[in-house]
Amino acid sequence: MRLSTANLYDTSIANLQRRQNALQSQQQQLTSGKRIAQASDDPTGAARAERALASIGRVEANQRALEASRNSMTLAESALGDANELLQQARETMVSAGNASYSDAERKSLATKLQGIRDQLLAIANRPDGAGGYIFSGQGSASPPFLDQADGVSYVGVAGSIQTGNLDNFQLTVDGRGAWEQAVGGNGSFETGPSAVVIDATTGKPTVQLIDPAATAANGGGHDYRIDVAGTAPSQTYTLTDQTVGSVVTSGAFKAGQAISGDGMAFTIAGAPADGDAFAITGARSDTKLFSVLDKAIVDLNTPLRTSVQVSQGNTLALRDIEAVMGNLQSMRSQVGERLNNLDGTETRLAALKQYSEEERSAAQDLDMVQGISDFQNQQSGYDTALKTYAMVQKMSLFQYLT
Repeated sequence: MRLSTANLYDTSIANLQRRQNALQSQQQQLTSGKRIAQASDDPTGAARAERALASIGRVEANQRALEASRNSMTLAESALGDANELLQQARETMVSAGNASYSDAERKSLATKLQGIRDQLLAIANRPDGAGGYIFSGQGSASPPFLDQADGVSYVGVAGSIQTGNLDNFQLTVDGRGAWEQAVGGNGSFETGPSAVVIDATTGKPTVQLIDPAATAANGGGHDYRIDVAGTAPSQTYTLTDQTVGSVVTSGAFKAGQAISGDGMAFTIAGAPADGDAFAITGARSDTKLFSVLDKAIVDLNTPLRTSVQVSQGNTLALRDIEAVMGNLQSMRSQVGERLNNLDGTETRLAALKQYSEEERSAAQDLDMVQGISDFQNQQSGYDTALKTYAMVQKMSLFQYLT
């Protein structure tokens, strides 16, 4: 077979151009550090890199949502901590108010102090979150969630909480109603107090004190009970009635300070009940409102001419309710703290997932620089060889052999 000079030229030029294109491509990869500049370079690798980039985008969106939730929960935890400190001051104030030697003027001074604590707590309940909303706004509110009116503080927000809406559903707000208005009353199982029929004929106020039950009812709680005292000391009797089912639970001789037991609960009546006195024991409900508790305590402290029994009764109930709302806020603070701990764990998981996706993208798209430099040198050697070959072919001519 005979090859013409023109064919040799064309072959050499095509080889030279192919080598030059390969060298330029390799040089571009070294410059960018990317093995794939466009999908046609490696369709499979490009698809793998796109999947990794999509995963990185989702992780970064979750990380932004996590940071927003962390900021909100940190503010909520701080606010709940401040509220508990103020409630502790309120509790100490009520303990001081129980001093039998205090005059009405001194108790009124304590009421003023308690009013100041109450106003500070209201400011905390309406604390903004720095993003145009409020920490305890529940499902969102453009105005402060707690409104101070003539008949007391009311919650005008929407119960619940706002969440980020992503797969992890990070929480952005705290349910203000649950935190400030849904403490479990009494001892957590029952609420106790003088029945409406226990009235002093002179003052029109209760005359004896009923201490909280120390145990939960065996029937699971939720029933309402009534204790009726009959007779005069020292020959008094009592009758404990389950008003929910309408049956007598127990009865017997009454002795002041001696525990009365029935349906798995035990309680004590302190003081000197009169013939016909009655006491109510109702199932605890999750409706004890912090500001209502403080408002009632303030009213009691501002009320003059109360007897020592009335003072003791009022202080006992106020302390019981303050401890209930304190416990509820502490429980809510614990929940917020647990969410912050969960966010820390989620942050670690997201960071690991992002790192894995980055490695996956890099493996699919990035250039191995050592291999890239080696390939570039090989391409350069091939290009140099092609140039020399073309130069030799270009010199070939029949005229060189004519004499």
